[in-house]
Amino acid sequence: MFSTLREQFPILSAKVGRKNLVYLDNAATTQKPSVILDAEREYYEQINSNIHRGAHHLSRLATDAHEEARRCVADFLGAASAREIIFTRGCTEAINLVAQTLALSGCIKPGDEFILATDAHHSNIVPWQMLAERTGAVVRPVPLTESLTFDLAAYENMLSSRTRLVAIPYISNALGVVNPVPEIIARARRNNPSTFILVDGAQSVAHIPVDVQSLGCDFYAFSGHKVYGPTGTGVLWGREEILEMLPPWQGGGEMISEVSFAGTSYNTLPFKYEAGTPNICGNIVLSKALQYVKNVGVERIGEYEQELTNKLYDGLCSMNGVRLLGPRDKRGALISVVVEGVHHYDLGTLLDQMGIAVRTGHHCCQPLMQYLNITGTTRYSFALYNTAEEVDITLQATERALDMLR
Repeated sequence: MFSTLREQFPILSAKVGRKNLVYLDNAATTQKPSVILDAEREYYEQINSNIHRGAHHLSRLATDAHEEARRCVADFLGAASAREIIFTRGCTEAINLVAQTLALSGCIKPGDEFILATDAHHSNIVPWQMLAERTGAVVRPVPLTESLTFDLAAYENMLSSRTRLVAIPYISNALGVVNPVPEIIARARRNNPSTFILVDGAQSVAHIPVDVQSLGCDFYAFSGHKVYGPTGTGVLWGREEILEMLPPWQGGGEMISEVSFAGTSYNTLPFKYEAGTPNICGNIVLSKALQYVKNVGVERIGEYEQELTNKLYDGLCSMNGVRLLGPRDKRGALISVVVEGVHHYDLGTLLDQMGIAVRTGHHCCQPLMQYLNITGTTRYSFALYNTAEEVDITLQATERALDMLR
């Protein structure tokens, strides 16, 4: 089945020099199937118009398609209502939206504590640092265990009456570790039911089924381009009663009910958080990408990718001097390695010359790199279109590159 799906991604037939492209940088962004490429062109050829404010035919078509996209996203996430779906430019903007509205709400007080993950992406660290600076709150990172997993015991000891926010990635984009999110949420709720809980789903949404109501968080954020959709798109899901309570974060058109110089009243959900003309085409195409993933089956995708990940993990483990970060089990579809005596950039450069696209560097996780006392890693990451043959090619290329570098 997955070999057939691979044929739907035109870019995968590309060459790097004389080598066939092996694309293993999916944690950074995924490639797009023809159905997604076609959907973008069809929008601009058939229904391009501004939405919600036009009385003409094209505007009605575009508005209907955009709001149907919102309903599709709500269904994909298991949201209670499409009113809980806020379209953003990506996961980063979604997290910033929450941080900024919490700041404006006045509900964060000096001495409140934000519990974050040591393996978090910068986008799930810096907005909370900025909020803490504005309010007098304190940021507290949860340490990792010796096996580089989330330390639940330490986390339990950190929870207190001062805990106001818990923000965690479902899957670490640098380690590949699947964090025990349901248990993290359950413990936070037992400690204080009113604690705000945000899940960064950027690395999980294309690989792990999600039902936000069952999960029990208050916010769930992800980027469209990591789930076969367009760049510049993303989603914030928020619990309706919380979104109703929080204020708007940007002012302008669409987010208003009525404006006068005497004062302004704001629109209903979800529009009060979507000032200005949205990425209409991008949001519609994002919903098509989610439908594509749903049709294939998120669980099926995850199981297939796990086979590839395990195969690569075992192959890399057999290589001298290669340290794989994190355990083999409870891992997402990515592996980061550190090689004794070899710079991550040099390894990535040689792999690129052999046609293999990987990511090198700190992966926007500098606090984690400091914690591990390293400058960066070489990261391999999978999507539904990768193959076992590509794993074999990658292992051979990695061995060859390391022989050249040592």
